[in-house]
Amino acid sequence: MNAQFKRGIIELCVLSVLSQEEMYGYMVINKLSKYIDVGENSIYPILRRLTKDGCFRTYLEESPEGAPRKYYKMTEKGFMVYLRLREEWDAFIGGVYRIINEGGKKNEDIFRRFEKRTREEKSET
Repeated sequence: MNAQFKRGIIELCVLSVLSQEEMYGYMVINKLSKYIDVGENSIYPILRRLTKDGCFRTYLEESPEGAPRKYYKMTEKGFMVYLRLREEWDAFIGGVYRIINEGGKKNEDIFRRFEKRTREEKSET
């Protein structure tokens, strides 16, 4: 998958989970990694950039297991960025699904249509 495209999707995912609750970085990574392949090298730069852009505020909270943890709290600006990106994603993915579902939604249907078309092409030659 194109790295820039993947970063954009991961950014939307980071915004999405932090719109639901405040988390520290490792919590964000754990939540996302249940569904997609992400790690520290992709999440922490996004968190830093979005914080710098004013999408999050941070605060430290003591941890029972060691050093204080830096929590990320979404700002109003961050929420507006999330909503805009979510609208763009919904429009994009909706278009993608319309395109790929034209041939059918099940592999068997897609295979039958492809097989029929290739048989017809062979019979024309």
